[in-house]
Amino acid sequence: MSSNQVIGIALLVLGIILLFFGYQSSQAVDDQIFEALTGRFTESTMWLLIGGGISAAVGVVLLALKR
Repeated sequence: MSSNQVIGIALLVLGIILLFFGYQSSQAVDDQIFEALTGRFTESTMWLLIGGGISAAVGVVLLALKR
């Protein structure tokens, strides 16, 4: 197993964890109220979702590379 594959797996797992926590945060009562009033999630929730998405995407790309 190459180092790119190990890094890819780690980034994919990290991304999934961040997306999970971002989703959990978006379902909290305070975040729901904030979204109802402003039309968007709190900044911390957005960072979790964005960071998780980017990390997971980079992990998938690294795993897809055969080198």
